[in-house]
Amino acid sequence: MSSYGPAEPPRYNPRATGALARSPSEQLEPTRPLARSRSRRLHSRNDGDEPGRSSALFRVVSGIFTLLLLVMAIGGALALVLQNWVNVPGPLAASKALVIPKGEGVHDIAARLEREGIITDRRLFMAAYLIAKATRWGDGTRPLQLKAGDYEIPKAASIRSVIDIIGEGKTIAHRVTIPEGLTSYQIVERLKADPDLAGEIAQVPEEGSLLPETFSVQHATQRQTIIDKMQAGSRKQMEKLWAQRQKGLPFKTWEEAVVLASIIEKETGRNDERERVAAVFINRLRQNMPLQSDPTILYGINGGKTEWGRKILQSEIDQKTAHNTYQIRGLPPTPICNPGRAAIEAVLNPASTKEIFFVADGKGGHIFAETLKDHNVNVQKYRALEREKEKDAKAKAAASGATVATGPALPDKKADKSAASEKIVPEKAAPERPATEKPAAEKAVQDKSKNAGPPQPSKAAETPVPAKVASEKASLDKNKNAAPGEPDKAADKTTDRSKGAATPTGTRRRAANEDGAWSSTTEPTEPKAKH
Repeated sequence: MSSYGPAEPPRYNPRATGALARSPSEQLEPTRPLARSRSRRLHSRNDGDEPGRSSALFRVVSGIFTLLLLVMAIGGALALVLQNWVNVPGPLAASKALVIPKGEGVHDIAARLEREGIITDRRLFMAAYLIAKATRWGDGTRPLQLKAGDYEIPKAASIRSVIDIIGEGKTIAHRVTIPEGLTSYQIVERLKADPDLAGEIAQVPEEGSLLPETFSVQHATQRQTIIDKMQAGSRKQMEKLWAQRQKGLPFKTWEEAVVLASIIEKETGRNDERERVAAVFINRLRQNMPLQSDPTILYGINGGKTEWGRKILQSEIDQKTAHNTYQIRGLPPTPICNPGRAAIEAVLNPASTKEIFFVADGKGGHIFAETLKDHNVNVQKYRALEREKEKDAKAKAAASGATVATGPALPDKKADKSAASEKIVPEKAAPERPATEKPAAEKAVQDKSKNAGPPQPSKAAETPVPAKVASEKASLDKNKNAAPGEPDKAADKTTDRSKGAATPTGTRRRAANEDGAWSSTTEPTEPKAKH
């Protein structure tokens, strides 16, 4: 039998379990508090045994977060409402130009927009601007800033569109166009007359030093700034084109090339003729022949204030000036205008021809010739065309019962060889001439009357007159009895361009375009003839 008996059950310990004592002596003992857990003991140590402080702090933090959430909710709702408002079409019934000066603040810009009817409420614009600025600041993009400048606000532009246009600086540029063929004085006057520009021009630049161009500038750009750009463009162009010139040209400097280019610019406006016209003048320079360019007469008299396209009097042709290429040989001392790039390129790379004459073809262009014989034939064709046009005009006038103002009557064939003695007659003293061809008997009488000039053209037609230098008169007199179109024997041996005297007074007609250039692209009834 084993010494170990059955295991005794564990004794009940009322103190351990916290149960009430059953004996009287246990009831007299004080009740012991229950042991606190470890987590509660640690919590008491941390808060200094002040549980009320932790709960108050929690309530404050909770209230702040609640308030923030409420503000965010309200702000989001307002942002959605504002988003709809700023995208509503604006009150503009048509697109409008807006000028924002430099130094104007956001409040001033908002007031200007409201005043000019672009927006309905400046406060709404300010709110939308601040939200857009905060949004850009939050996503790290470029800060929003309203910029000064010229703007075009489209029709019914919303506030958001206006903010985008002004904030991104989408300005409209003011276009300043300086056409080819104006003198420096005329360019300065044109800039002075532009109300969108500002400032003064120190002095009139040298003739030929400005590059005609179209500039895009902001409102109130300084006029001197545009002059500086044109001069810089001319220098840059010189460096490029001068290096690409043909060899063997009859000038040695860029300045001389610009002088001839300025003459080409005023002689023709057709792109397909510039190189040939340039070749004619270059061939004349090589043969020491006078250039005999009508625009040089006008510039020699009036300089930069020249009225291009007006009729030229015989007294002006005979007037000796430094620029009158009827009185001098070679190039004038300065350009007569500011030529464009095309005219300069034509001078530096002229056509390869031997032509030294050209005459208007009656269709806006010219016919070129190498010899006086061919030139005389071309002149006669031009005169025949002019007579036909004049007859047609008179026939139409007779049919309609209207009076047509015509230019001077074309001289007869024999008068072609005595053009050196012709003169401009004042309009009131101009004798009447029938437009039809005169009989041979009348022609003979007319040849004897050398002082009778052609009738003055009407105000609608201008009549430049070619000059005849004294040195050619003897040669021309020898051929007075020659038939029209027949070259004299010594014609091809001479080096004087004006010996082709087959272009008398009244056949060299020009018309000025709107910029004052003598252009061969004008109406066929007013072509210009070269001899």
